[in-house]
Amino acid sequence: MNLLLLGATGRVGRFILEYALADGHTVTALVRSPGKLEEHALKYGAQLQIVQGDATHTEDVARALADGASAVISALNTDGTTTLSVNIDLLVRHMQKQSVARLITVGTAGILQSRTEPGMFRYESSETRRRSTRAAEEHRRVYELLRASALDWTIVCPTYLPDGARIGIYRVEKDFLPEGGSQITTADTADFTYRQWKSDEFIHARVGIAY
Repeated sequence: MNLLLLGATGRVGRFILEYALADGHTVTALVRSPGKLEEHALKYGAQLQIVQGDATHTEDVARALADGASAVISALNTDGTTTLSVNIDLLVRHMQKQSVARLITVGTAGILQSRTEPGMFRYESSETRRRSTRAAEEHRRVYELLRASALDWTIVCPTYLPDGARIGIYRVEKDFLPEGGSQITTADTADFTYRQWKSDEFIHARVGIAY
């Protein structure tokens, strides 16, 4: 199977890339700096297709999808910009044109539902300690775009995300952060995100993940 991966050089995406390649899948990685994947290219050869481009440019997204992706995973960061929402808008349009239905993205626990203040997102409620809501608002725009689309989407929503190894044991919950959850490593977030490629359990849902 061929996976299109966005954010392959990032904190979560680099683990998703490793998991998919180690399992024998072909991965197309849309990246701005191909040199960052030089070691992977040497190790995996034709199994890794690198497309140099920008995830906010429509022609680059279309070109990356043209490699025959069966699913798309986005582990892009907000970078304090509108990169995520611009990219998702492009993905929705081009995936629908090319009949690619499955999309998994990495979001934030801020866009899960609040337990203490029903009807509110966590980032709007007293459950969050964040000083700025800019990133959460960008992730919310992604959620709203996907909810209005015809894609089979899943948004994985980690809480505090330190660097760390894959343990493989964690809790997940649809629409909410698991009670008492305070952190989840980048590698375990990648583990769960990658596993959604072959699962239909959380289609059309946000999923909170924590230890």
